Amino acid sequence: MYIRSHSRRDFLKTASAATLAALTAGAPRVFAEPEEKITPTADCVIVLWMAGGMAHTETFDPKRYAPFEKGMESKGVLSTFPSIPTAVDGVQFSQGLEQMASVMDRGTLIRSAMAEDLGFILHSRHQYNWHTGYVPPQTVAAPHLGAFIARALGPRNPAVPPFINIGQRFDLGEGEELKAFTTAGFLGNEFGPFNIPFPHEAARAVRPPAGMTVGRFENRDRFYRRLLDASPIGQVGSEYQKDSFLRSMDNAHRLLSSSAAKAFDLTLEPPASLAKYVPEGFDVTKIDAAKQTRDGDYEAATVGRFGLGCLLARRLAEVGARYVEVTTEYIPFLNWDTHENGHTRLVNMKKMIDAPIAQLIRDLEERGLLDRTLVVLASEFSRDMMIEGKEGAQVRAQSRVPDRIEELKYYGMHRHFTEAGSVLMWGGGMKRGYVHGATADERPCRTVRDPVTITDLHASIFRAVGMSPKLSYMIEERPFYVTKDGKGKPVMPLFARG
Repeated sequence: MYIRSHSRRDFLKTASAATLAALTAGAPRVFAEPEEKITPTADCVIVLWMAGGMAHTETFDPKRYAPFEKGMESKGVLSTFPSIPTAVDGVQFSQGLEQMASVMDRGTLIRSAMAEDLGFILHSRHQYNWHTGYVPPQTVAAPHLGAFIARALGPRNPAVPPFINIGQRFDLGEGEELKAFTTAGFLGNEFGPFNIPFPHEAARAVRPPAGMTVGRFENRDRFYRRLLDASPIGQVGSEYQKDSFLRSMDNAHRLLSSSAAKAFDLTLEPPASLAKYVPEGFDVTKIDAAKQTRDGDYEAATVGRFGLGCLLARRLAEVGARYVEVTTEYIPFLNWDTHENGHTRLVNMKKMIDAPIAQLIRDLEERGLLDRTLVVLASEFSRDMMIEGKEGAQVRAQSRVPDRIEELKYYGMHRHFTEAGSVLMWGGGMKRGYVHGATADERPCRTVRDPVTITDLHASIFRAVGMSPKLSYMIEERPFYVTKDGKGKPVMPLFARG
């Protein structure tokens, strides 16, 4: 049974309880290994996370274009960008995504992705649902999608963390809520994320702290291990959790002394290659001072940060990473969280993602990696100008939308919409130049054909890497499945070969 939570306080309270329960839980074991043998089509997964709610009608599923005019009726606005052609005949994106449109012939576009109906819209709850497959809160700490993959398949390269998370900070906005799902949960620390908030600083994460010699670093590590070993069981977690944490430290040391650590150092990337991932005028030395404002005035350094994340993901895929997530970063009321200034904000968000994502696909293809690397672009839900949640839902509107638009700040998709969304996939055994599902051409622009739930999307990702959606682990005397209740079904039309 799922308990509904309608506030951040409730969410944090229950998430914290689940995390504490996970620390005291024993070793999870496979409850039942499904008999189905699946031949994997992908060895690596890269998720490109559009945090904050990416409007499908403004990106990969454009509708009738209504240019801005003072006094225009809000209800007549479906898309604030004109459509552009893609490399696939008859398939259009919205203006500002020209480079991604040029690689659509290598990808699959799902136009019928459905978000779960969770009642009141809370970004952290919907992001929790997307990343774990479960509706929060749970009585146990649900593992992240990347942790499930890391636990089931293990590392491709023993020196490279199997689950790497790039671009998200946890010390601002709803950081504590995001921590609730950016974890391995009951699976143990060794399968949790290797977090890199700033990709340009990734090399520091695989070196001893500045000013500390290797010998001093190793002495500190030995002291910490003795301290942990002497702690009573229950104070720092169960015996399994303690051992898992120690194994994660061993893995970290292995990386420090491995040649694979060079993949984290973006200064080793040839300048000509680096320039394809970041905007003109980008200066890595100023990235820490980058400012974001609600009116969409983004500095080049802020835009370039996501591009560096895509470049880092490519380098990590080359050296054997198993699961990498790169986020545009969730910060309330910034980035894709467009509660106002939706149109002007998206002009900049498209500059942030268009070139680096297209270059990531080209680079993977050029290196012979795309066929075995599944790239997934997704967001927690879509947006609409008029509808909050879904049509007819009794949900409090979180943005003001006047009947007539007199100011540019009201021009855009500012309300959360859960009845449709776009997901793009490349490589990893998916079809090329394929579009799955459809949405209505008039408001509400909901899914009208071949809906894809989060549960079934996860099942498709798991199938691509050779995992059954019915795989489960025994925790607290009950099975916990990698897809909700083990009911996920892969969307087979997405795959090039059944």
